[in-house]
Amino acid sequence: MSNSLSERLADALLNTRPRDLERQLARDGLVDYFACLLPVHLGLLQDAGLAPVRQVYPAQHSVDNHALQLGYMSHALDFDDYHATFRGHPSTVVLSTLLAFLAHPAEVAQHERLLDAYVIGVELAGRLGKAIGTRHYAAGLHSTATLGVIAATGAACHLLQLSAQHTQIALGLAATQAAGLRAQFGSAAKALHAGLAARQAVNSVQLAASGFAAQPQQVLEQMLEVLGFGVAQPEALLADWGAPWRIVSPGLEFKRYPTCGGTHSAIEAAFALRAAEGFALEQIAAIEVSFPPGADTAPSIRQAHTGVEARFSLEYVIADALRNGEVALPRYTDGPVDAQIAALASKVQRVPDLSAPADELDPDKRFHRLTLTLTDGSQRSHCVTRMQTVALPTDVRGKLQRNLQDWPQAQRVALAADLELPDDAALQRLLSLIRCP
Repeated sequence: MSNSLSERLADALLNTRPRDLERQLARDGLVDYFACLLPVHLGLLQDAGLAPVRQVYPAQHSVDNHALQLGYMSHALDFDDYHATFRGHPSTVVLSTLLAFLAHPAEVAQHERLLDAYVIGVELAGRLGKAIGTRHYAAGLHSTATLGVIAATGAACHLLQLSAQHTQIALGLAATQAAGLRAQFGSAAKALHAGLAARQAVNSVQLAASGFAAQPQQVLEQMLEVLGFGVAQPEALLADWGAPWRIVSPGLEFKRYPTCGGTHSAIEAAFALRAAEGFALEQIAAIEVSFPPGADTAPSIRQAHTGVEARFSLEYVIADALRNGEVALPRYTDGPVDAQIAALASKVQRVPDLSAPADELDPDKRFHRLTLTLTDGSQRSHCVTRMQTVALPTDVRGKLQRNLQDWPQAQRVALAADLELPDDAALQRLLSLIRCP
């Protein structure tokens, strides 16, 4: 076996094959991806960033711009799946890259090839998250973009069965383009991160396959060293590859709420308090939310002005959950926030629990404890952990139907059947549906 990490990774990407279990889990991911993509693609929900993206990156006859548009649209609602080890959203980048390649006539659209490449992409995403270490995201980098471009490139190399040498070059080209800052959260640029990563993945593969001269080794290794900020573990990239597959454990997490994943256990704590008897909203004098230090890194916006910003505001989502008993997608799209929710949100105070270990050390130990102080001085408190939230299954097929409720029922039924991906014909119909103008 070669001592080169890049060579060994190329071999793993090209020569491992998932089983039926992983392919079925990939189908679940495909359903969730389309549930998030189509409301934007079909114009069922308005997105202010889509028109400029389509103008600047026209997708007709362009694989890379098609991948960019798909990546942007599938992440635009911030409702797409999450992978804990990756600390980001793998499917928006990986599937957008793969589907863009398959949507163009040069490639033969085979449904099992797509599923296998998708599983490989999730595997690489999760392992990149382990290999880069805990400081990458904490430093302000957006893993969906920085690591997503590499994961999507590896998946595409498997799909197209590039040579080992071309695969190494493609991975190095992807690694040298890794970019994306969390400072863009709460704006359309966050979704653009996913689109740009998918576009760069396509370009990396195309350049490598065309014989572009670039370093085949030590580029990915250096990227891990530089952007790992001293805690990278490169050998974690390949140790026990596919045992278990990352799509199995820890698996993809499918969102139930159209907000930052770092708000979900706070939402569920608010639901529990709302369901308790003995007080009315008007009696709430103050709301305290406590969590491990750093657990509010992603939902960093304290006073949201738009629905897009509100996705990343602990204050707003807590107030919404308390007031409405649901966190509904229409309140988290373009447009101003609800004034009544914002008024309640102004009563929320963040209080990090300094007795808990820092979130970056082990995000799985994250929790949100809500404490309501009422006007009579009494208090109500409830705590929900991240693992409790993750343990509750998300019905992705129900999510698909809800997100597309304004689309004709007959088309929703046909789509749901095709997303089970029984054959190549179903994949061809899906590819026809997502062709970009």
